[in-house]
Amino acid sequence: MFESLTEKLQITFKNIRGLGKLSESNIADATREIRLALLEADVNYEIVKEFVESVKNDCLGVEVVKTVSPGEQLVKIVNDRLRELMGEAEAPLDLSRHPAVIMLVGLHGTGKTTTCAKLAAHLRKENRSVLLVAGDIYRPAAIDQLEILGREIDVPVLSDRIVQDVAAIAKRGVDQARREGLRTVIIDTAGRLQIDDDMIKELERVKAAVDPTEIMLVADAALGQEAVSVADHFHKALDITGVILTKMDGDSRGGAALSIRKVTNRPIKFIGVGEKTEDFEVFHPDRMASRILGMGDIVSLVEKAAEKIDEEEAAKMAEKLKKNTFDFNDFLQQIRQMREMGGMESVLNMLPGGANIAKMPGMDGNETERMEAIILSMTKKERSKPDTIDFPRRKRIAQGSGTSIEAVGQLVKQFSMLRKMMKKRGMLGRVMGAMMGGGLGGALAGMGGGAMPAGMGGLPPMEGFGGGGGSNFTPSKKKKRKKKKRR
Repeated sequence: MFESLTEKLQITFKNIRGLGKLSESNIADATREIRLALLEADVNYEIVKEFVESVKNDCLGVEVVKTVSPGEQLVKIVNDRLRELMGEAEAPLDLSRHPAVIMLVGLHGTGKTTTCAKLAAHLRKENRSVLLVAGDIYRPAAIDQLEILGREIDVPVLSDRIVQDVAAIAKRGVDQARREGLRTVIIDTAGRLQIDDDMIKELERVKAAVDPTEIMLVADAALGQEAVSVADHFHKALDITGVILTKMDGDSRGGAALSIRKVTNRPIKFIGVGEKTEDFEVFHPDRMASRILGMGDIVSLVEKAAEKIDEEEAAKMAEKLKKNTFDFNDFLQQIRQMREMGGMESVLNMLPGGANIAKMPGMDGNETERMEAIILSMTKKERSKPDTIDFPRRKRIAQGSGTSIEAVGQLVKQFSMLRKMMKKRGMLGRVMGAMMGGGLGGALAGMGGGAMPAGMGGLPPMEGFGGGGGSNFTPSKKKKRKKKKRR
């Protein structure tokens, strides 16, 4: 998400970073580039105009600090304004009533039914009992879909294929939850291709029947400006309490996320970042601003790691890293854990500067699958003692994994570099070590207290990490000192 916007903003910051100070001239140039970047990201024009003007005024009024470069000053100003635009802090659900009733509304095709299950799974993690109510009685198989999802996440679903009154079905759901002591009711509703009077009247009847504590609009982030317009219409009709943006993983622009809150004055509370029920995140404006500016999101990364990685196994892995006994068995485990956390690309995008690395060849899911196939074709001895993998062994491993000798050699080389990096405890090494052994506090401590310097350049360079033939990382070239000739 936000790849296009992030790339253009980083270019702008880079151009101004080398300047001696902020002036009216270079501020004008920078804000013009920021304006173009936001407009290309499909952010609402009026919002862009107001945002750029506020950044410009902040830059002109900023107190010059000698130890901070103009680029870093600009990054901080843009970061502060982005946080203000999207909301200073996350907006929690109102779950004060028992049962709390959450009604999901939106147009057809935005992913409401799947989002119902994702939200239910999220609440289950917080130890809240949930009842799903199948209120989309018009779309073929909508009820079947919700029932299947309910079974997958072990959440009961109230459905009725005979009654054609959605308000009555919703009321039955609330009554059932009250009788059974369930704390939350999530009501799925039907969508339309566009907002019309019939849909709004039906939603108004459901609202009147169950008096929901939350009316959440499910909007497709990829619609950009149209998503903002839809949000505005639903808000005027139903007085929505918040927004869930879906398909954020498929939208490189992200304009809707930067516009909806300003237009509706209602917060984005969650975002959908994939098709699985666990691909669902609380929307943190401060963390999202950091991602947009290419500074990563270490806190979310460590939270995700803590959720997916077993503590006992993590402690063992941390010990192996310390003793430098990390082998291919451990590497295979890390690949699988990385997949559980959303894949290599997802993890890299949460590291400072990692978004640029994620674009490189060999950082996709296909590459990690090839790595896994190669490792599984090794013998126990080869996995535990990588140094024994000579040319004949590489040839046999290549045949067994359906890859090439070059690919096997590349993986062995990558693994060797990774082990060296872990030993040296560079930035990525510190993060991974903290994730696997130190928890959130350890990770932030490993990153220098969690405060990432503005405009950070990225991860330490590594040669040959990422596959695809040839080096994707170029080691930093040390300037050769000319030896003075003795006379």
